[in-house]
Amino acid sequence: MTVPAVRCTLYLHATPEQVWHALTNADESAVYWGHRNVSTWLPGAPWEHRRTDASGIADVVGTVEAVDRPHRLVTTWAGPDERRPAGPSRVTFELVGHLDLTRLTVTHDNLADEAESADSTAGWSAVLSNLKTYLETGRPLPQEPWSMP
Repeated sequence: MTVPAVRCTLYLHATPEQVWHALTNADESAVYWGHRNVSTWLPGAPWEHRRTDASGIADVVGTVEAVDRPHRLVTTWAGPDERRPAGPSRVTFELVGHLDLTRLTVTHDNLADEAESADSTAGWSAVLSNLKTYLETGRPLPQEPWSMP
């Protein structure tokens, strides 16, 4: 059974450059995501989604597959020890600027099953809501949205 990709689109009052920076800068991603996105962001480079607790633990790892700064970023996405026959899942960030707005579309594909699809949908909704609030107000939401029951 093929699991459909998860796709989230949102509109931010920010430039594509500001959104790109927030996605790829380790210090900024730590503010609204609770993890530091660490990489050189060059095609073929590894990337890690590291905890902010100074443990150095990466909960998600992958490879940068494609970069068109500040318009498109594609990475693989997997747990550090995860090995799947179909390979890791993939996340594509597409940014389109228009006047004072950026449309950000995040597509997470090659998901293993419906449970992973549901987790992905909930996770991306929470993270992208926090990103939007952070970029538009200078502060993330008052509580971590992914912690809501």
